[in-house]
Amino acid sequence: MPHNLIKCVWDAWNACRLIQEFVAGQTFASYMSDIMRRSAVERQIIILAEAFNRIDALNPLFRKQFPEVGEFVGTRNRIIHVYDNIDDSVVWNAMTEKVPELIEKLAEFLKANPVK
Repeated sequence: MPHNLIKCVWDAWNACRLIQEFVAGQTFASYMSDIMRRSAVERQIIILAEAFNRIDALNPLFRKQFPEVGEFVGTRNRIIHVYDNIDDSVVWNAMTEKVPELIEKLAEFLKANPVK
């Protein structure tokens, strides 16, 4: 089944929204002490990066608008392939510093490219 660009962007936006929801009101220490929360965030990072991978296949120029794609794909790869050596501070910084900006950019893209 072929993928749809707008659906994949929506999936990325929704993953970002859930990440924000999961870390709202948390500190790095409280995040680190909550394995279920960390697991939920990591799952959303995997979804976010997979959506970006699908978007890349559909529109390779997308990365020019969203250069942070590479960082999230790299984080996803570390979560999946080097799960026993994840630097949680890198994940935390991506969530708290990059996701808020990314969610706004994705929302703008979706607003400019409504489902037809």
